[in-house]
Amino acid sequence: MSQNRKHAKVPEVTVYFWIVKILSTAMGEATSDYLVFHLDPHLAVILGGVGFGAALGLQFAVRRYVAWVYWLLVVMVSIFGTMVADVIHVVLGVPYLASTTCFALVLAGVLVMWRRTEKTLSIHSIYTPRRESFYWGTVLATFALGTAAGDLTATTFNLGYLGSGVLFAVLFALPGWAYWRGGLSEVSAFWSAYVVTRPLGASFADWADKPEAVGGLGYSSGLVSLGLTTLIVLFVVYLAWSRRDIPVD
Repeated sequence: MSQNRKHAKVPEVTVYFWIVKILSTAMGEATSDYLVFHLDPHLAVILGGVGFGAALGLQFAVRRYVAWVYWLLVVMVSIFGTMVADVIHVVLGVPYLASTTCFALVLAGVLVMWRRTEKTLSIHSIYTPRRESFYWGTVLATFALGTAAGDLTATTFNLGYLGSGVLFAVLFALPGWAYWRGGLSEVSAFWSAYVVTRPLGASFADWADKPEAVGGLGYSSGLVSLGLTTLIVLFVVYLAWSRRDIPVD
């Protein structure tokens, strides 16, 4: 293993990566809904921000990829990113189409700045603090964009939560197909799929915990959050034990 890869701060992209990533997006949606409706909304957002800040600090403090540290931050990004996107719509009254467009521009701006500064967007190059900063800035932007996009298709475009989930499942599969069959670059395929994981997981989480009157299955957000959290913990424990996602040459 090269010295740079030895000190990589992100996991290898395996099937386990995508499973935990999609579970975390769904869990973040359900947990955000639960906290906002069972706590004072302002307190919930503050707690989400504190949790995100603490997890971010921990991730930057470790010297290489540590499964539970990395995925803890992903989960906190999911929860806090959902809250931020919801505040923009519910509190500030910004339409989903406008917020989706805005977050898409923000994401594009971060990627362009990252590419111009570091000359690469490859996750295999995340072994310096500056590249890690660009990486997590991109991740946060994808979560905000995905939250707005999922709500846009489900409510504004009237696809419903299940319909949106099916749509994003197809969109998630397309970059992989284009990579294997169409010559799409590895970096482009990764980030295209990564963006879609957010609305994919969130749409199915909403389908599970929203009332039947609005197209959901009617399970409580707390129950959905607990179930998804349990699955995430089991997968992360397995990854920490098996080291299947440790970067290798």
